[in-house]
Amino acid sequence: MSGLNALKFTNSKRQQGNSPQQARRQKLSVKLEEQIQLAKAQQSGTEYAPIKIRTVKDEAAGESRKVQVPKKLKPWWWTDDKGKLCITVRYGARTLEIMDGKNAIEADNIADVITSLQVIRSAVDAGELDKRIEAVAGKIKEGMRDTTSAPAPVQTPTAPEKRSILGLSSRKTS
Repeated sequence: MSGLNALKFTNSKRQQGNSPQQARRQKLSVKLEEQIQLAKAQQSGTEYAPIKIRTVKDEAAGESRKVQVPKKLKPWWWTDDKGKLCITVRYGARTLEIMDGKNAIEADNIADVITSLQVIRSAVDAGELDKRIEAVAGKIKEGMRDTTSAPAPVQTPTAPEKRSILGLSSRKTS
């Protein structure tokens, strides 16, 4: 019993998963970290290819197996017509506006891109962009609802009613 006396006991309840807000924040933070690593690799002249696990079915044997495949990763920055680098932050397929009416951040060189992405990541981790992430996530959900809802039934044209020469209906009604 003397061994148990050395432990510190407490009354605690286990937390049940992340809130949706925390999950969105974490999703964007992971994507920002990938962009930071991609920018660092570009700065040093190396290649960055994160790996994802994909399940592939072997046609000959009929068995499924897991294979490591490089992720396709597009940089969130580009060079504009003035020679400056512009960075957009993306949440899913949508661009996240960090400031009202501004969809891009201007940087002079790749080192500034890395710094900007790190500042944005720290703001995301601190919860400063939760309202903007929520707004973009809402737009994405609305788009999904529109495409997943059942389409309106198609009206098929009915054949015109056949009439006899006398103008009487030739179809029997019951």
